[in-house]
Amino acid sequence: MKASLRSAVLAAGEILKQADVGDAKRDAALLLANVLGEDVGYLHREPDRILTDNEYQKYQELVARRAAREPLSHLTGHREFWSLDFLVTGDVLDPRPDSETLIEAIVFAKSQGFNPQRVLDLGTGSGCLLLTILSEIPAATGVGIDFSEAALSVAWKNANRLGMETRAEFRCSSWDVDLGEKFDLVVSNPPYIPSADIAELQPEVRDFEPHLALDGGVDGLDCYRAILANIRSILRPGGQLMFEVGFDQAADVGKMMEEAGLSQPEYHKDIAAIERCVSAFLLD
Repeated sequence: MKASLRSAVLAAGEILKQADVGDAKRDAALLLANVLGEDVGYLHREPDRILTDNEYQKYQELVARRAAREPLSHLTGHREFWSLDFLVTGDVLDPRPDSETLIEAIVFAKSQGFNPQRVLDLGTGSGCLLLTILSEIPAATGVGIDFSEAALSVAWKNANRLGMETRAEFRCSSWDVDLGEKFDLVVSNPPYIPSADIAELQPEVRDFEPHLALDGGVDGLDCYRAILANIRSILRPGGQLMFEVGFDQAADVGKMMEEAGLSQPEYHKDIAAIERCVSAFLLD
């Protein structure tokens, strides 16, 4: 079948729309650009170009997988986060714009004189938080911890692609890790979805992302409790702890942080005005 770039995107957009894919036309265009090895602008510059049979078949296969709600990032293998390009697989959470709230909070803290030299990222996944922080604080180095060896493999690849292989290292461990040092900044986007809510998540998340990185226990707060129970082993006095939190969890997490001996927390809102990040300093 002969199809132009324009007609292929329009047809794919309709297929994805019928499958309840959000931003169906955008995803159709991004998938085709990926097949062609071009940017999306190429589709507008050459709308009448005819796809080869091989390109058309590959595109149809990707569209079918997206219609089955496989995440776009799994199909392209990439996801932009804070203007950096990260490799993504089904072994890690898809970096989300919500998590950029934590980066914004760190950038603001740096502008106020907070200049951490050693950073620890608990539940690092793709490494997006740690590597983005290091990109914003060029003198810093850090460690990313994850329980999944497969996730750590992705994080190592991202560190190498971004030229940070000498500044970041990744280790397999659980929340109660003791690395023999205390860090200036500890960050975490831990699993925070209540177990009973996982079945109600969007198919892209529920069916394709690792449940190990989603399930936060009965109330979604198990991992925060575990991290805070160990906080004095990993965070130096005067150091800062920053958590990403789920919807309506900020106050509970903030209270837990105070009870663990941290300062009165600060709350940082995402673009939807949801309190998405909670930060506090460890008191002496």
